[in-house]
Amino acid sequence: EIRFIIAWLKEVKTVIYKKFTLLDSLNKRIIFLQNVIDELNLKNIQAVHGRAEEYIREKREHYDIATSRAVAKLNVLLEYMIPFVKVGGRCICMKSFEIDEELKDAEKAIEILGGKIEKVDEITLPNTDIQRKIVVIKKIKSTPNKYPRKAGMPLKEPIL
Repeated sequence: EIRFIIAWLKEVKTVIYKKFTLLDSLNKRIIFLQNVIDELNLKNIQAVHGRAEEYIREKREHYDIATSRAVAKLNVLLEYMIPFVKVGGRCICMKSFEIDEELKDAEKAIEILGGKIEKVDEITLPNTDIQRKIVVIKKIKSTPNKYPRKAGMPLKEPIL
């Protein structure tokens, strides 16, 4: 699996022209990612060990795009993602295929955080029959400074 990832990244390396920041609170993942970055001599990717609630102080509304795996419900996930994105930028989330209720639950959070659902695409993961949805949120206004709230709050008391 790791050889496949490295081979794929070598191919992708030729088309990467933007700067990327990989943020993760688990240092073990960051060490792995940094090894891949070093092995492939990728100069425009940095791996940062940290929490979104802390890193936002340095990088509020700094990025054109933020992406994420399906690590939480959308209303929780977007509280961490949208503040990082510039107005006019996008949050791109891969979610499970059945997300209608989750999208409805996230409507208020998306509005409060300054976003708007731009589109929801259906995909099938390559070489599988596994289906996912890609949710694209466009940032249309600045996020209030109180977001994201301190660690754990978005999960304990999500914006509904």
